Amino acid sequence: MSNTLPGLNELEIPATAKLNINLSTNQLADIAVAKGEAKRTKTGALACFTGEHTGRSPKDKFTVKDATTEKTVDWGTVNQPMSEEHFNRLRQDQLKYLADKELYVSDAYAGADKDHRLGVRVINERAWHNIFCRHLFLRPQASELGTIDPDFTIIHTPWFKANPAVHGTNSETFIAVNFTQGLILIGGTQYAGEQKKSIFSVLNYLYPLKGIFSMHCSANVSKTDKNDVALFFGLSGTGKTTLSADPNRRLIGDDEHGWSEKGVFNFEGGCYAKCINLTEEREPEIFRAIRDNAILENVVLDAAGVPNYDDKSLTENTRAAYPINYINDAVLEGTGTHPKHIVFLTCDAFGVMPPISKLTPDQAMYHFLSGYTAKVAGTEKGMGNTPQTTFSTCFGAPFLPLKPTAYAELLGKKIKEHNAQCWLVNTGWTGGGVGVGSRMKLNYTRRMVQAALCGELDNVSFVTDEIFGLQIPTTVPDVPREVLTPKNTWKNTADYERMAKELAQKFRKNFERFSSYAPNLVAAGPKA
Repeated sequence: MSNTLPGLNELEIPATAKLNINLSTNQLADIAVAKGEAKRTKTGALACFTGEHTGRSPKDKFTVKDATTEKTVDWGTVNQPMSEEHFNRLRQDQLKYLADKELYVSDAYAGADKDHRLGVRVINERAWHNIFCRHLFLRPQASELGTIDPDFTIIHTPWFKANPAVHGTNSETFIAVNFTQGLILIGGTQYAGEQKKSIFSVLNYLYPLKGIFSMHCSANVSKTDKNDVALFFGLSGTGKTTLSADPNRRLIGDDEHGWSEKGVFNFEGGCYAKCINLTEEREPEIFRAIRDNAILENVVLDAAGVPNYDDKSLTENTRAAYPINYINDAVLEGTGTHPKHIVFLTCDAFGVMPPISKLTPDQAMYHFLSGYTAKVAGTEKGMGNTPQTTFSTCFGAPFLPLKPTAYAELLGKKIKEHNAQCWLVNTGWTGGGVGVGSRMKLNYTRRMVQAALCGELDNVSFVTDEIFGLQIPTTVPDVPREVLTPKNTWKNTADYERMAKELAQKFRKNFERFSSYAPNLVAAGPKA
């Protein structure tokens, strides 16, 4: 196919590069296998390996600082500035690298609300990366192919490496976003997730400026009531994908959504699920979705092509990417009404947060701005032997170009306008922290969430947690009473109180940066 796509010639890709434009997923898969980029698994999925980079490289992510972004982006360690000069030099050198390369070009959309969707073009050096983007972004109709003039283009070249002295980067790896040019340059990493997260960051910049609340959350809806939409906010490892893929509800999307004047809408057309220790019994929807041309990242296979989901020898961050229609009865249009329930998920490795609690609007704002979870020792290199608290503002700090308060204000406005009930759910430890207690049983967490969403907790009594000030239900059907109140699960209540007060103090210390913005919210936090 010739270079007839709108906007493609303006990129100035060398004429000697071979462009494969808008190939089908099957065509791309055949190429990936033939070239040794991927291995077929027993179920027809493609096992791919990302080498050194098995996760995102946040220290290598940059935004071009120019007239468009200078006064709007929240500059700092998350949003690192890159000069226009360095970006343009990086672009020129990356384009030179593309000479004589075989490239894969696909057009797609981001944002299921057609009034607000973004045209996205991806140009990849590897066929499997192009399949990944076809799965994760919204796939155009056949009639639309060849007509999309993209708002943003991603050029991903894993084997082109930056020169920090020349390009102003921190290493040979780079993820550089230019809002004025509508261009994202990625290199020095094979990790496919950088592509989807770069577009998420773009939407997190553009949408709030239009009054649309952009969210790092999954969403589902009741099978019997289209107005019963629920959102699940949470950082990696808290259960966002697992809990939203509920066989009793329909999945709208598993990771990134917008909330407009019409309701919620998925940013994506697929799912990117963690699959370490995956079993069909625990997570049937995800397990069964890993089939025809789904992408498996860094999952070890046996000689017969069967994935070993328990093997974390390459990384604990093993992933599966697949189109959302691989989930049974998913909402393929990717839209829903205004949410009735909002669930904040935390994995508390200290074992002191309630497994479920009801939040007031002020408490919801407090916990949204806090974005608390805990990383468990051993899951990341160099973490040491104890859990580490993580406060990721708005449950997505690495992807937020604007000030956190911009997103918090939109949340508060939406909760007030639509009377959404908010909940805090701890999917972490009970009966003590890591090494003492045990992980909350998934079937208990599922049952607690189901009870909240279907109204079973509307008429039960609640007690107030004396340290965190949270409202804890005294009963949840099919869940032991003692599980609901963390203090009752510890053998030594003095140890519980000491640990709870330590965590409460960390909450308060973290929230000091927001005290001048919203002094009324300080009182919604822990009392210790």
